[in-house]
Amino acid sequence: MKKIIYGWIVCCLLANTATAQRRIYVNEYLNIGVGAQGLAMGGALSAHSGDIYSAYWNPAGLRKIEANAELGLMHAEYFAGIFKYDYAAAAFPFSNRRRMLAVSLMRFATDNIPYTLDYVQPDGSLDDTKLKGFSAGDYAFLFSYAQSLRKPGSTGNWETGIGVNGKILFRNVGSMANAWGAGLDIGLQTVYKNRLKIGLMMKDITTSYTSWSFNLTEKEKEIFFKTGNEVPIQSYEIMMPRFNIGAGYHFIKPGKAFQVYGELGFDLTTDGQRNTLVKSRNVSGDPKLGVELSYKNTIFLRGGITNIYQAFDNADTSHVKKYTTYQPSVGVGFKVKAISIDYAFTSLQMQDNPLMSHIVSLKVAFISNKKRSETDNTDTNAVPPAEPVTPPVSN
Repeated sequence: MKKIIYGWIVCCLLANTATAQRRIYVNEYLNIGVGAQGLAMGGALSAHSGDIYSAYWNPAGLRKIEANAELGLMHAEYFAGIFKYDYAAAAFPFSNRRRMLAVSLMRFATDNIPYTLDYVQPDGSLDDTKLKGFSAGDYAFLFSYAQSLRKPGSTGNWETGIGVNGKILFRNVGSMANAWGAGLDIGLQTVYKNRLKIGLMMKDITTSYTSWSFNLTEKEKEIFFKTGNEVPIQSYEIMMPRFNIGAGYHFIKPGKAFQVYGELGFDLTTDGQRNTLVKSRNVSGDPKLGVELSYKNTIFLRGGITNIYQAFDNADTSHVKKYTTYQPSVGVGFKVKAISIDYAFTSLQMQDNPLMSHIVSLKVAFISNKKRSETDNTDTNAVPPAEPVTPPVSN
């Protein structure tokens, strides 16, 4: 029954897409987040991220990967399993290890939605052989590049990295509609003495476009006419730039077994007024807070808060009284040699009936035995070491 209702929602969205161009919440599946670490910390990770999931949070963090290759996998379900959310990525370094390449795939979809248009026969009978299913899915393919801006052999308290994402978007609603789009992200990270971290992630910096095309049957067009909707032909959506800013600090000196890290982030959108804590006509801001406690870089405890805003109290029939709501999250992580498993527990912050989601992600680092012995108990988010400089040979 839930998927039948979702099918009607899809049809309504198709009708809306026929005329929609620049509007808020375009391609919002790209802003859910990936990896249990970041989701457990409320999305406050643009400064701290330093593994395969950096392709999403801040591609500059990919430069911190020291393995020969790194693989990341994530699975999550939303709204009682109606929506499936999956992520897979792999990263590979250049020979000098100051530059990294990564490829990622995101999928957010609902499968087996009942297609009931031919289910009811003209005589009122039901023909089960005519009951089909279709999928409505959103995909993103990310191609990432990152490098450290520190010159080989240089020393200093500051280290800065840059990263770039080129992304291809694909959205599909059965055989009825599909869309293609593209975008560009740029990320920056800087670290001071391996303790103070600052990050900036600029999404869709050049403005991204998604072009829709439709392939409706005559029966499907008839439904649009009967329900008073315009039959969609072709349209496009504009995704405005979005900025994720973060600043974090390691409260205990690096090298100690027990570590405490905290990060304050700010998600700035430019597509119009949203229901956020800070908002104006064209720009809206959503603060985020994340904390991570770790022991010997093997056991992690995380927590975060995001999506803070003012909402009307449903019990107040005058619709005047407001209260502050937020989305909390917690999580744990375990690292055994080259394998890391992370878990996050988040809420969709619905006032009357909150829906909880479980997120599990896996990270595998492919490293040589020699490299493994050097990195077993080191911080994976530490700044990559500068390359040694070969002294000139005198004559």
